[in-house]
Amino acid sequence: MTPALMFFIELSWLALLGWYFATDYGLRKRLLATVLMVIAVAFSVAITYPPQKKISLGLDIKGGTSFLIRLQRTDKPITNVMLDQAVEVIRKRVDYFGAGEPIISPVGQDRILVQIPGLDTAKIQEAREQLSRVAKLEFRLVYPDNGERLQAIDKATDVIPPEYRIETYKHAAEGNEKAVEERLLVKKKADLGGDRVTESHAYYGNEGWAVQLKFDGEGAKTFGHITEQYKGHRFAIVLDGVIQSAPVIRDAIYGGDAVITGRFTEQEARGLASVLENPLQTPVSIEEERSVSPTLGADSIRSSVMAGLMGLAITLVCVAIYYRFAGLIACVALLVNIVLLLGAFQLIPGGVTLTLPGIAGIILTIGLAVDASVLVYERLREELALGKSLKVAVRAGYEKAFSSIFDANVTTLITAVILFWKASGPVKGFAIALTLGILASLFTALIVGRNAFEWFVDTGRIKRISMLHLISSKNINFLGKGFIACMCSLALIIAGATSFYLRGEKNFGVDFRGGDLITLSSPKPIDVGQVRDALKRIDLADAAIQESKQGEKYYITVRTPLHTSDAVEKQIMTAMPNAQFKVEGSDRVGALVGGELARSSLIALGLGIFGILIFVTFRFELSFAVGAIVALLHDVLITVGMFSLLHRELTLTMVGAVLTIAGYSINDTIVVYDRIREGLASGRKGSIEQIMNESINQTLSRTILTSTVTLIPILCLFLFGGAVLRDFSLAIIIGVVVGTYSSIFIASPIVLWWTRARGGSTTSLRREIIDKQTGTKPATAA
Repeated sequence: MTPALMFFIELSWLALLGWYFATDYGLRKRLLATVLMVIAVAFSVAITYPPQKKISLGLDIKGGTSFLIRLQRTDKPITNVMLDQAVEVIRKRVDYFGAGEPIISPVGQDRILVQIPGLDTAKIQEAREQLSRVAKLEFRLVYPDNGERLQAIDKATDVIPPEYRIETYKHAAEGNEKAVEERLLVKKKADLGGDRVTESHAYYGNEGWAVQLKFDGEGAKTFGHITEQYKGHRFAIVLDGVIQSAPVIRDAIYGGDAVITGRFTEQEARGLASVLENPLQTPVSIEEERSVSPTLGADSIRSSVMAGLMGLAITLVCVAIYYRFAGLIACVALLVNIVLLLGAFQLIPGGVTLTLPGIAGIILTIGLAVDASVLVYERLREELALGKSLKVAVRAGYEKAFSSIFDANVTTLITAVILFWKASGPVKGFAIALTLGILASLFTALIVGRNAFEWFVDTGRIKRISMLHLISSKNINFLGKGFIACMCSLALIIAGATSFYLRGEKNFGVDFRGGDLITLSSPKPIDVGQVRDALKRIDLADAAIQESKQGEKYYITVRTPLHTSDAVEKQIMTAMPNAQFKVEGSDRVGALVGGELARSSLIALGLGIFGILIFVTFRFELSFAVGAIVALLHDVLITVGMFSLLHRELTLTMVGAVLTIAGYSINDTIVVYDRIREGLASGRKGSIEQIMNESINQTLSRTILTSTVTLIPILCLFLFGGAVLRDFSLAIIIGVVVGTYSSIFIASPIVLWWTRARGGSTTSLRREIIDKQTGTKPATAA
């Protein structure tokens, strides 16, 4: 499919979507919804099979190694040009390993990310040395009669001069796009060092593209003597032992300025200028290194996909059994949601890199996608209980559920977008999956599901529906138990904070505190005590060691101080040869990177809270926003505290989990708030406490059902997704449970107490809510 055709289809679809929302209910609206669904599904299938863009697999899935390289500052500030030049120098070094599709890109102002897929763990040390060493730029003279001497050497009538050696020079020949190889007799010892070059740039002159360079005082003097003595000879420019160019010396050049001309293309001229300026003459440091073996990646993705399919199957069956015919409609909408999600991946510029957290994000959207259908069907049940006809009840159910669905998904979307903006690496993939999943679920629930349901009802094919009702309406005084609940939460938060304080740095994984983390596998059970005894001999007996099992393999991860993993690997394998250990992965993170990750994570959470505060205040009222933020912080603090109590570590992936918890907490809270807002705006008699309690009881079945459906795929991920994602899924499980509890026992009481603390009454709060809904300004006292 051509880009022009894709653009036309997307534009037409958006126009139809606008027409759909501008049309009243009836046959035309149903036809538009059908066309929208057919186009969206067909388009998604067409660009997914075969894919327009290849969905790249992250290194945690296909295996490989990534390095984050930092250019160290000297007397000259590092510019964007210097960073781009460094990227080109490093790219030439990576080509040495013959890796397929390596990713080499600048990060920030002074760092370069290098991802080498499929790199064998045995070559990691070699790659580390290649990437971190200082670049060596040299100027070497080529033998005067290069061609004749080489012919004589080939015929064995002459020998190679002792101070020269034969090098291969690859370059493009005139009129030929393909590179040709030329053999040159080049001096072994450099005639002039590249450290004498102070500046270099490419320009277009009378003879085409050329490169101008400048030497420092000593370099200019040496270069002048060489060009005067060897006029007419070739002068090879060599970087890291590879000839980059071999121009002819035409005249003696003094003053430190020189021009290299030839049959250069613009790209070749700029590349040579980059080589000559050579920013990697400045030392570089590898601040972060992560490695995953292909076998561990394959095992992890197999486990994750199986867990996802199992969670999807259980979810579909449960929804179909509980809601019966309506559940079948929800299942169809969920399957369409997954198709649209895969299609949306193809529309992202540059393609998508799918990581294990990204797969987890897709699995999480399974539960979140069903939430909208649950909201609608619980509303539908209430409308039918009032004696309304099925046709009227279906329309009313969707209309009344719309505000809850919209507000809940937008608040979750705020956290997902901020996570994408501030996150890096695999967490960004998770944010993309979650964002696209939310958008797809809105479309499938409000358009696909509604259109299918109304089509069956309006045509008379379905005259009545039945649903299970395991959770009947209650009259529980939730707000009356608010104080006790808050005291219990406070006790749990204090316990977690105490544990966090006592454990100190042990709370943080290698991502935040820096250090080395190595993962070893064995076909036999591993004795951790024996591993620790082996590490005593290298003074690392206090290393953090975790064990796990995945499939038929046993794994241990050992976290130690920075630059010690090589010694750990050697010591363990030497001390325990019968264990048949194999290196499956390793992480090496500098303290600076860890500090920046912690800082960016806190900024992301702070921005998320600020965005939610603004949105909830705009849609509801300030007291509701305060309650939502307190509940959000409550859920995050308890989750982090529980991790500390369980002696788990906070990692980069955990940042995604914590922010997901924040999104889910707000999602659940907003649904409860929406019903409270409806109760206050309806003019229902009673105090604030009575109206809020009735509203919470009305949403109780939805809250429990949604939490259960969300937990199903995450529990499958925790139980069957493998060790790599176990902590990630555990955090979300804790967050879902705590978030369900806080939306009832924390968020709502805060609204009540805040309203009372400022002297508000039911009438004043009701007036403010109505003003928000109607868009009128609240009345002020004269």
